[in-house]
Amino acid sequence: MTATPKPLAGLKVVELGTLIAGPFCSRILAEFGAEVVKIESPDGGDPLRKWRKLYEGTSLWWYVQARNKRSVTANLKHPEGLEFVRRLIAEADIVVENFRPGVLDKLGLGWEALHALNPGLVMVRLSGFGQSGPYKEQPGFGAVGESMGGLRYVTGFPDRPPVRTGISIGDSIAALWGAIGALMALRHKEVNGGGGQVVDVALYEAVFAMMESLVPECDVFGFIRERTGNIMPGITPSNTHTTRDGKHVTIGANGDAIFKRFMMAIGRSDLAEDTTLADNAGRDARRDEIYALIDAWCAEHDEAEVLATLAKAEVPSSRVYSIADMFADPQFIAREMFATAQLPDGKAFRMPGIVPKLSETPGETHWVGPALGEHTDAVLAALGYDAARIARMRAEGAI
Repeated sequence: MTATPKPLAGLKVVELGTLIAGPFCSRILAEFGAEVVKIESPDGGDPLRKWRKLYEGTSLWWYVQARNKRSVTANLKHPEGLEFVRRLIAEADIVVENFRPGVLDKLGLGWEALHALNPGLVMVRLSGFGQSGPYKEQPGFGAVGESMGGLRYVTGFPDRPPVRTGISIGDSIAALWGAIGALMALRHKEVNGGGGQVVDVALYEAVFAMMESLVPECDVFGFIRERTGNIMPGITPSNTHTTRDGKHVTIGANGDAIFKRFMMAIGRSDLAEDTTLADNAGRDARRDEIYALIDAWCAEHDEAEVLATLAKAEVPSSRVYSIADMFADPQFIAREMFATAQLPDGKAFRMPGIVPKLSETPGETHWVGPALGEHTDAVLAALGYDAARIARMRAEGAI
């Protein structure tokens, strides 16, 4: 049986990224069939290889973030290492990079130089503040993008300082915008006969773009959204509550009919029939009262009973899942959200399944994150470098 071609099969991508934003962007492309060649420094490679929990000296995160990629080493400060990368880019469809603006230009790998080398190239540039503006040369990680983009200001409780989400969400959001932008730029080439272009993604703008009605509410009403804890501002009820057995359940009963079913299910038919609570405006005006009674009801029942009652009443709800909960959950299992792979020593391990799910051309994991420079010789050979030259380049520190 012939395997179904992946949607991005034949697409050549060169990744000049480290850590999260750039590598996650190219990981998405690799999962759906693009050939991604990741350029790493011979001196240790991507720092992500050593981030968080290590197994036999290598980050478990690395094996996921670099899956389906080919790792080559190249010293960009060595003429032959730089020429190797230029030759790769000359044949590429996309370059993904997340250096600080100006760094690649100094190496001769800026947009003008690469566009002249490969006029059809799409260059995805992810940086803290974008390729223009007074802040462009400042360093900026996801934490800075989340802060400047507005996310951290509204995250947390009103009587406490802002808090972060538990992951580097700013980097990941930027990566998604980068992948979307790259595909739009390719579509422009295919449909409109256009040439290559730059996809300029600033981390703070990637976060800012997700901030819902923040801008018009401030501009029209002078309203500045503040931290509100676990509730959804202006939408009631939507909150997280603690059950008798100390578990946490999120309940979103903010639809008019849903709220009525919810109140009936917890024995408050009086509130279900209260006309002043029939719409969101009325409920939000009595927010404290409503949340207090839901808190009290949850505190009288264990998590399983709360969830069963709400499920029967068709009220959107969920436990707040830990990763241990996810491993055991039938929905995660049925949707194949855990892929099984092998570490280099043969040990089996689970990693996240691939999103989104395409019915005809789904994404796939062919191999986990490679060893540093694992594919250098093969990629060089494909470009016409013979074994003697490859050995000399390695001896001279070019690769």
